[in-house]
Amino acid sequence: MSLTIKEPAMSETEMVAEAERALSEIGKVREAVGKVIFGQEQVVERTLVAILAGGHGLLVGVPGLAKTKLVETLGTVLGLDGRRIQFTPDLMPSDILGSEVMEQDETGRRSFRFIRGPIFAQLLMADEINRASPRTQSALLQSMQEYHVTVAGERHDLPSPFHVLATQNPLEQEGTYPLPEAQLDRFLMQIDIDYPELAAERRILIETTGTSDQKAENVLDAARLKTVQALIRRMPVPESVVDAILKLVRSARPGAGDAETDRHVSWGPGPRASQALTLCARARALYDGRLAPSIDDVRDLAEPVLQHRMALTFAARAEGMTVRDVIARLAKAV
Repeated sequence: MSLTIKEPAMSETEMVAEAERALSEIGKVREAVGKVIFGQEQVVERTLVAILAGGHGLLVGVPGLAKTKLVETLGTVLGLDGRRIQFTPDLMPSDILGSEVMEQDETGRRSFRFIRGPIFAQLLMADEINRASPRTQSALLQSMQEYHVTVAGERHDLPSPFHVLATQNPLEQEGTYPLPEAQLDRFLMQIDIDYPELAAERRILIETTGTSDQKAENVLDAARLKTVQALIRRMPVPESVVDAILKLVRSARPGAGDAETDRHVSWGPGPRASQALTLCARARALYDGRLAPSIDDVRDLAEPVLQHRMALTFAARAEGMTVRDVIARLAKAV
C-alpha cells in the first residue's frame, strides 16, 4: 500500500512520462554542476535534493570548500535569480528585507516608496548567517517560513520558487550568534561539507589555477523547476517507508520508549522533521531515477534532516557522544 498527497489524479502513464523527463533534466543538472564543482558528490546531491523538495539548506564547513561557488553554480544551472548577502554583526533587518523612502513628485506631493532588499530573489545565499545579530537572523528566517515580508504594515510576497542556502563556519565562533533551535528547524537539511578527496583536490589544482576557468551552463528555468517540485509531491510513498519515518523520528524523542534516547537526548525532532524526511526521500528517489522512495533513502537522509533538530544531554556530551552517533544508531534500527 502507498500513500499519496491529495492532488488532482495523474495516470500512471503520465506519471512515468513526467518522471522520465524530469530524470533526464536532473541528469543534465548534475552534469552541468559537475563541470564546475569537482568531487563532493554527496554535498551536491543533498543540496539539490533540498531544492527539489522545495526547502532551504544550511551548509556547514570550514572556509575554502567552495560553498559560495556551489550556490552560484546552482543558481545559474537551475535558471534562478540569485543574490548573496554577507552577514556581519552590523547588518540590519532593513538591509535584507528592504525599506521605504520618501519621494516628492513635481507637484510637491510626498509619498513613500518601498525599495526591495536582496531577499527578493529565487535563490538567496546567506553567507555566514551566524555572524549577524539575532534580530537580523529572525528577519530572514521568518521570511523562509512565511514566504513574504511585512514592511510598514504592507505585505510583500517573495518570488516563487524561493530558496535559501545559508553557510556557517563550524570552527571560528568568536563574535557569532548561534542560531536558536527553533530557527534551525526552518532548514530542511543541514549539509556538512568535508575536505575533498585526493583525486578531486588534484583536479581542483590543475583546472582552477590556469588562465581559464569552467563556467556553469543553464539547464532549467524557474517554471520548470516548480513543475518538477510539484511532481515530487505527487510521488507515492510506500506504507513501509511512512512507518520507517515515523519510527525513526519518534525514537529520537525522549520519553518515546527508547532507553538510550532517554539517557542521551535532551530534546528531539518534531513533526516538521517527519515532513522533511518524507519530501527529501521522494526527491532523492527521483534524483536516483526511481518513482518511489525506499527505506534506504530514509536511512541515508536521517543525519542531514535530524542532526540540527536534536540536542544531547550534558552527560552524553561529557561522554564524548555526538548527535551523529545517536542518529546512526537509530537509523540502523529502522
